[in-house]
Amino acid sequence: MLLEKVYDVPIGIRLLEKVSFFKNLSSVWKNRWHQFNILFLTFLSYASYHISRKPTSVIKNVLNQNCTGLEPLPGLNISGIENTWCSWHPFDGQNAGTLLGALDSASLFSYAFGMYIMGLLGERINIRYFLSFGMMLSGFFACLLGLAYWADIHSLTYFLIVQILAGLFQSTGWPGCVAAVGNWFGKNKRGLIMGIWRSHHSIGNIIGTLIAGSFVEEAWGLSFVVPAAIIFGLGLFLFLFLVPDPRAVGCDVPEHAACISQTFPPTENAEFEMQINGTMGSTTSEMSEHREPPSELKADDKEKAISFWRAVRIPGVVEYSFSLFFTKCINYTFLYWLPRYLKDSSETLGSQQAADLSTLFDIGGIFGGVLAGLLSDLTGMSAFTCSGYFILTIPALFIYREFGSVGGAFNMTLLFLVGFLANGPYALITTAVSADLGTHPELKGSTRALATVTAIIDGTGSIGAAIGPLVAGPLSNLGWDYVFYALMMASAMGLLLLTRLMVNETKDRCGNTNNLHRVTQ
Repeated sequence: MLLEKVYDVPIGIRLLEKVSFFKNLSSVWKNRWHQFNILFLTFLSYASYHISRKPTSVIKNVLNQNCTGLEPLPGLNISGIENTWCSWHPFDGQNAGTLLGALDSASLFSYAFGMYIMGLLGERINIRYFLSFGMMLSGFFACLLGLAYWADIHSLTYFLIVQILAGLFQSTGWPGCVAAVGNWFGKNKRGLIMGIWRSHHSIGNIIGTLIAGSFVEEAWGLSFVVPAAIIFGLGLFLFLFLVPDPRAVGCDVPEHAACISQTFPPTENAEFEMQINGTMGSTTSEMSEHREPPSELKADDKEKAISFWRAVRIPGVVEYSFSLFFTKCINYTFLYWLPRYLKDSSETLGSQQAADLSTLFDIGGIFGGVLAGLLSDLTGMSAFTCSGYFILTIPALFIYREFGSVGGAFNMTLLFLVGFLANGPYALITTAVSADLGTHPELKGSTRALATVTAIIDGTGSIGAAIGPLVAGPLSNLGWDYVFYALMMASAMGLLLLTRLMVNETKDRCGNTNNLHRVTQ
């Protein structure tokens, strides 16, 4: 593996271990502290990815706007450009919607392509280096977008190249975060834990929108530079404190990692497997009290990275990948075009007000994602849970388009509801489902398969994320009705792709019920 050692302990953790309070923690509380730490740091990490990604949607309203009624600067000749003089070239023409859509998709197609590469790299590079450097480089390219404001850059080529490079390094976030969390948590309660943890996506969007919105009308360059500084700083923070593998600090590997037998003697391993439950308190008994952290990874302890084609053949990967394609198509169309739609649909909303109002979609998404994870845990039927959300999303989109303009409070309620329903499958597939498939029994406990499986699922979904905003630009020129019809069709396709998995879940449930009935007899 590159950038060894896998089990190296970051300097921040080494310093904490010298504090008497930390040194005196029992193995149980030490394990819990590190699990909380991994959730907290990866939450901050991926939230910051979305904070730096969100400004592009907010500044659309100033890159291209109707300048009628605005007072030009003294001495500025606006003859022939009365309606567009305040827009930012090259986004000031009739094809502005298409160019803005291309700007989004340049980043998103690069992100989708990068997911397949970064997922494979994530298995071969220490996750701490992988995530921290990916965050810092993402911040660097986000800063370059903001510098276009002060450097007076109007080259479409510049914007596209920077967006492509930004999208490439943005793709380090998801496989790295999911692999790190998957290494620390077993399967029990994974849906609920990851449903709550998955809210970082919506939290990041909300914070990114509010930050970008506060600068958009005065100096839109700051809408990029401030989020860039946040993700760069958090990248440094992760480098100092992230522990991506429990064995680095002498903690227990959760239940999906059969490879633990390589590290501990068979008798201890048997005792461990009988007692572990995969939740935040899961530890062994006394044997954990005296275990010392391994100094380095031995050659025979290394887990082999799986191939792309082996990961694709895992049951459910293809179906969930293409289902995510359509749910990300819906979510990213809202992510990149909702502020624009809200301003176009209202005669009173300004750019900042439209950006602030759009956060309701993400607030609804937080609750929708948590409920999806909880339902998945309670029923054990992830495909049915996602399908229920897909079914309800279709009428919700229709009602929002038809009646969203009736009144302010009604609009806000419907926007919250659409976000609640649209984000459910997105949250569940990209977290609990990805982690479950990445620790499938066919992989024989190779936790390093997590990054590849996650990258395949989210990479395929990210192609949909790129196509959605790209198509929404030209469709919005024809009328917003066409955009909403396309989103309804995407929800229906996501539902159809899960049909086989729903049938399998039904058979499994019926089989388990019959077996239980025989036992009770």
